[in-house]
Amino acid sequence: MASEPQLNDLAADPELIKDFIVESREHLSTVELHLLALDQDPANLDALHAIFRGFHTIKGLAGFLGLEAIQEVAHEVETVLDLARNAQIAITPEHIDVILASKDYVERWLAALEDMPEGATLPEVAGNGDLLVSIRAMGEREADAVPATLAKLAEAQESAPAQQASNESRSIKVDTQKLDYLVDMVGEMVIAQSLVEHDPDLALNGKARLSRNLQQLARITGEVQRTAMAMRMIPIRSLFRKMSRLVRDLSRKTGKQIELELYGEDTELDRNIVEEIGDPLMHMVRNAIDHGIEPPEDRVAAGKNPVARLILKAGHQAGHILLQVTDDGRGLNTEKILRKARERNLIDESARLTENEIFNLIFAPGFSTAEQITSVSGRGVGMDVVKKQITKLRGKIEIQSEAGRGATFFLKVPLTLAIIDGLLVGIGSENYVVPIFAVREMFRPTPDMLSTVEHRDEMVLVRGSLLPIVRLHRRFNVVPRSENLTDSLLIVTESEGKCFCLVVDRLMGKQEVVIKSLGGSLRNIRGVAGGAILGDGRVGLILDPEGLFGQAA
Repeated sequence: MASEPQLNDLAADPELIKDFIVESREHLSTVELHLLALDQDPANLDALHAIFRGFHTIKGLAGFLGLEAIQEVAHEVETVLDLARNAQIAITPEHIDVILASKDYVERWLAALEDMPEGATLPEVAGNGDLLVSIRAMGEREADAVPATLAKLAEAQESAPAQQASNESRSIKVDTQKLDYLVDMVGEMVIAQSLVEHDPDLALNGKARLSRNLQQLARITGEVQRTAMAMRMIPIRSLFRKMSRLVRDLSRKTGKQIELELYGEDTELDRNIVEEIGDPLMHMVRNAIDHGIEPPEDRVAAGKNPVARLILKAGHQAGHILLQVTDDGRGLNTEKILRKARERNLIDESARLTENEIFNLIFAPGFSTAEQITSVSGRGVGMDVVKKQITKLRGKIEIQSEAGRGATFFLKVPLTLAIIDGLLVGIGSENYVVPIFAVREMFRPTPDMLSTVEHRDEMVLVRGSLLPIVRLHRRFNVVPRSENLTDSLLIVTESEGKCFCLVVDRLMGKQEVVIKSLGGSLRNIRGVAGGAILGDGRVGLILDPEGLFGQAA
């Protein structure tokens, strides 16, 4: 009976294993990016060299730690890539498939190593034998015609590592937990600075020097906070790379020809948000390919290019990140959506909906217009998950579509989850924070603007539209300054494409607040997104307008 594989002395060191996992994942990310580039242009020498270097480095690291399974796979892939670099074989899509499978195999090993208890024996990751057979078979195939450029081992191969080393010398690796802790502590420092500044026991009484010192402290605290937040910002490029791989795999699986275009890859946002929007973006790309984009023969029959265009775009908009997923496929079929919605009793037979309201029906749980279930989609799982996840991130999602021309999904999410710009409002003796991104306008109503529906639902006429009114003091059981709406302020906000008004007593200004999660039983209260410590030391609830309107609807 064979003994279980053991870790050597070096691999038994958890710090070395951790470093190996981090460095290998960086190399695998680069490998995948260049594999997709090589798939588009098999004569791309730079991409070929970069892939070779990635597997060569992983092979050396794995050999150093005695991780023989990883070392063996990396060595065999390296051998095939060396044949391609020397013009002995031509890279084909089938070669790319096998090399991507090798990359996935190494990633599964890294995940197993990450989950391995300290002092345990090496984990077993299935698939090594079949994978090695496939890799070796690649190296035995001879090229029919190899571009002459493949025979040139350009000087770029030598200069690329030097450039990489130069970039690495200007950065260091920091554990993300330490970074998150730093951001939390900076947030506490900002709160403490605000408390000192507004402390009634520290009345300035014309003391100019103390006033200047406090202003200087506030400026430095603000700079430290901005720097700490910037350290947690990363380009969205890594997420777009994952979508590139997904598009390639689904394109080959469905037989559809798809050209992916990426814009705004350098757009930066909070690392935590990048992780959170990964699944929603994946669902949307899957749906675009499965439901939106037609097979090549259907596109030709419709007078379209057989190669479909799928566009991912990221950019900044008013303190938020705007993501766009656009395809030039068949677009959303409003008649089919309505029919399915009526079959599932989501709407009345007599209901007359606007185009946007029809589009929003696809976010209902379990909703799907697919005629049959495929390995890609059709089970009614996906778009409701997208909606919930984006709402959880304090974001919004909108749809534009034209029949036969395609569809665009817009995802609007905040730059960070740690800080929010808000309007500080008062109701009775309590203070609340309304996120500025949710505010469209604020006004004091006049009697002729107000009305009731069936003596129950209060409405206000704003620019020709009747908007429902939500009285916050009733929701939070607070005694208002006045029950008379003409003595109050109305804040116009929006939920799922519908506008409504929140009633508050007074506006106390704009404030940037550090968001604190509410623990225990308070965490899941609808209409409340979190809490914040205000300048006077009191806790103010951060309101979630969509949750408030959902309760009232």
